[in-house]
Amino acid sequence: MASTCSVLLSLLSITLFSFLISPASSLHEHPLDPLTPEEFSLIRHAVMRSYGASSENVTFHYVGLDEPDKPLIYSWTLNQTDKIPPPRRASVVLRFHEQTHELIVDLSSHRPSIVSKEVYHGNGFPMLTLEEQTAASDLARTHHQFIRSIEKRGLNMSDVVCACYTVGWYGEPRSRRAMKVLAYYTNGTVNFYMRPIEGIVMVVDLELMKIVKYHDRFATIVPMGEDTEYRLEKQNPPFGPHLKGAAIVQPDGPGFEIKGHTISWANWKFHIGFDARVGPIISLASIYDLERGKYRQVLYRAYVSEVFVPYMDPTEEWYYKTYFDCGEFGFGLSAVSLQRGVDCPNNAIFMDGFYAGQDGTPVKISNVTCVFEKYAGNIMWRHTEIGISDETIREVRSDVSLVVRSVSTVGNYDYILDWEFKPSGSIKFEVGLTGLLEVKAVNYTQASQIKEDEYGTMVGANTIATHHDHFLTYHLDLDVDGAPNSFVKTNLITKPVAEEGVPRKSYWTVSSKTARTESEAQLHLGLEPCDLVVVNPNKRTKVGNNVGYRLIPGPIASPIQFRDDYPQIRAAFTDNNLWVTPYNKSEKWAGGRYVDQSRGDDTLAVWTKRNRKIENEDIVLWYTLGFHHVPYQEDFPIMPTLSAGFELRPSNFFDRNPVLKTKSPKPVILSCKP
Repeated sequence: MASTCSVLLSLLSITLFSFLISPASSLHEHPLDPLTPEEFSLIRHAVMRSYGASSENVTFHYVGLDEPDKPLIYSWTLNQTDKIPPPRRASVVLRFHEQTHELIVDLSSHRPSIVSKEVYHGNGFPMLTLEEQTAASDLARTHHQFIRSIEKRGLNMSDVVCACYTVGWYGEPRSRRAMKVLAYYTNGTVNFYMRPIEGIVMVVDLELMKIVKYHDRFATIVPMGEDTEYRLEKQNPPFGPHLKGAAIVQPDGPGFEIKGHTISWANWKFHIGFDARVGPIISLASIYDLERGKYRQVLYRAYVSEVFVPYMDPTEEWYYKTYFDCGEFGFGLSAVSLQRGVDCPNNAIFMDGFYAGQDGTPVKISNVTCVFEKYAGNIMWRHTEIGISDETIREVRSDVSLVVRSVSTVGNYDYILDWEFKPSGSIKFEVGLTGLLEVKAVNYTQASQIKEDEYGTMVGANTIATHHDHFLTYHLDLDVDGAPNSFVKTNLITKPVAEEGVPRKSYWTVSSKTARTESEAQLHLGLEPCDLVVVNPNKRTKVGNNVGYRLIPGPIASPIQFRDDYPQIRAAFTDNNLWVTPYNKSEKWAGGRYVDQSRGDDTLAVWTKRNRKIENEDIVLWYTLGFHHVPYQEDFPIMPTLSAGFELRPSNFFDRNPVLKTKSPKPVILSCKP
């Protein structure tokens, strides 16, 4: 029989946290709300009407909100009751007769219509659809050469799984939409990535949906499936380490409110959207200043703009494995449903997401985002004073934060994205890498047998996990107390002590410089200590400092490849850790609009060659968080989460500590009677 305390905890959890927020509706409370299922259907109908009898040849590759101009958004937010919302429009990218079409669909009228239609003639192709990846993978099963290759290796076709990979660009003057298909083996494990069938490479023409090239260059051993399972029900005793349960209980309900897609919590207010290409989008984040009695702008729009993942095996079977997870596969398209109690705590509230399938119909991802208050036992601030006679002063405030979380699973890797808002004014951005390594099969069973570079680490018998990188480039459009901002780099400089009679020989001081143009703000971090601050040169604190927010970088990792290497040409936006550009509505995706087989001619690195003015302008920061991943055996067969992040922190934004008067939450005491 369950104890009274257990029943009480269960009832509290059910009563307070079992409801779901599904904000999508035909009535929009905010012009930045993501498209609804009804709108996706209206867009599809408008497109099909436009293409008429030929509409069966149309495939949808991206459908997203065509966000209104920033001045219109700010004008609307200042007086929502009297203002008509900005026109509601959608941006659509589709393929038709082997051409890329760009459309703008006006959703403001009762009968949505296409107001702009253009054919794209540049380099690169749109984001891949899930449906065409599945279709390309399925082609192998009926391909006679592939069937013979599997039989030759003595494998069962029923245990074979195929997966698709982008082909990249390596100087070819012309290219067609294509993917490479590789094979894996299950036979007793779902962790097929640990059991590659080496030597077989198929090239699928996505327009013809046909295997156009087939290579079976060699055969090697398929690694054993033993010890590769990660499902709990497939594990054998002993189990451990043993973890005791913990409950988060909020008798007064959640401390935040969700109205449509706008979230209010403590002193923060912001909007959350969802996009098929980049996933969650945080917009219009403002913080309440208790001293001034009003909300003040901090962040206009922020999201992961691109994720570059190059593998470091240059052999024929691997060299092309250089992925762009947003522009090729879609971080939103790859987002997964989150589970209460494991992906998110029991006090979380969930939100759904929607995207357009290949035929334009809406597809729902339930619980794609969760929002929760985080009580981790951290300290907001404290001090113990014993310097006063006969008195000990101890003041402590417990820390609580609000977290917005999503997870995108792109092939073998899972990316956990956290956006953490703190009452002190900080916003922390964290990414956690977990999931499965990408490995190749070899004939070695011991690391001592390896006599030449295998481009990775032996993590199991016959199994090499390949070296690789992860670079996540964030689009951070800060509007610190207003849109006109400047970027200031404050260097820490060592100086000799000039004063005689002082035994110290040196000290450090600061020297600040405001970047006037884009080139002056391109930074390769890690070589010298510095502070990176976005200031509003038109606003000052009571004592005369410019109000600002500073970027506190995470671990520094930069590309080590040659800059003229083809993958790095396409990913030149990672050449610097930080870029600053003037706001431009069209400059959203660091890798360019069309990343699949792109050639590096439409990236952040290209845009900034104009060297535009950024002093006292509406500016955008582009920060790249990087990981150099040398695999280790602990990453096998599934990888414990590896996390890193960065922070946006107020810097002379407030006149004093904004949480000085904050009270710690009252302790929750449950009465559990026997």
